[in-house]
Amino acid sequence: MPMELNAVLAQRIDLSPGLAVIRVVPEGWDLEEFTPGQFCVLGLPGSAPRAEGSEADKEPVAPEKMIKRAYSIASSPITSEYLEIYVVMVPDGALTPRLFALNVGDKLWLGPKVTGHFTLETVPEDKHVLMLGTGTGLAPYVSMVRTYLVAGGERHFGIMHGARHSWELGYENELRTLDRVCSNFAYRPSITRPQLEPTPWTGDSGYIQDLWKQRPFDEFLPAPASPDNTHVFLCGNPAMIETMQQVLADEGYSEHTPKQPGQIHIEKYW
Repeated sequence: MPMELNAVLAQRIDLSPGLAVIRVVPEGWDLEEFTPGQFCVLGLPGSAPRAEGSEADKEPVAPEKMIKRAYSIASSPITSEYLEIYVVMVPDGALTPRLFALNVGDKLWLGPKVTGHFTLETVPEDKHVLMLGTGTGLAPYVSMVRTYLVAGGERHFGIMHGARHSWELGYENELRTLDRVCSNFAYRPSITRPQLEPTPWTGDSGYIQDLWKQRPFDEFLPAPASPDNTHVFLCGNPAMIETMQQVLADEGYSEHTPKQPGQIHIEKYW
């Protein structure tokens, strides 16, 4: 028996071609509580159309097959009416071209269970949190900051977000505003192709694993970041994560696992 399309696309904000923030609302049922940093599963049948400009399916997909993929949640659990997802279209992907073909009001499938261990639950409250992400790997951090950031609080949060172009820096306005009004929050965006900007880019450029070595958060934190006072979250491109793991290991950080507590928390996106 085919799965029922049990949710509705309530909002879609296109940030640039192939990059959007969407809100999905369950239809006739309530969302379960979740923890910032967790992910949900979205789905559409193979019969759903693909967005204009996307490529054909790599392999034929049966019309009745439900194509499902996991997506980190950007909204806060404080808001329980919808889930907000930060999504990029993969032109030859199976699901995202179908998601980008949806209009507001169209139906899709939303998995009833939210799960994941990429959360702050294992981080002591007296430790600061620095979050490094590329592309849509920013999403779980947005959920965390929206939920846990207390303006002027003792715990400091920092986000370093890497993208190719400035127009791919999702949530930039929101995060820059928080950076201005919250003394315990810092936002450090960086782009890797500043030469392609329509107007001169005056911010940081380069890969975030290289920028980390410049100690970009030390002046913002009460004391320079170290394994004794800071936990580091890594999300997005596996190459960035692999490089940062080694960089952090050289500084004395260790990966957190269920059996061995550490200060590095990892979520790979592919």
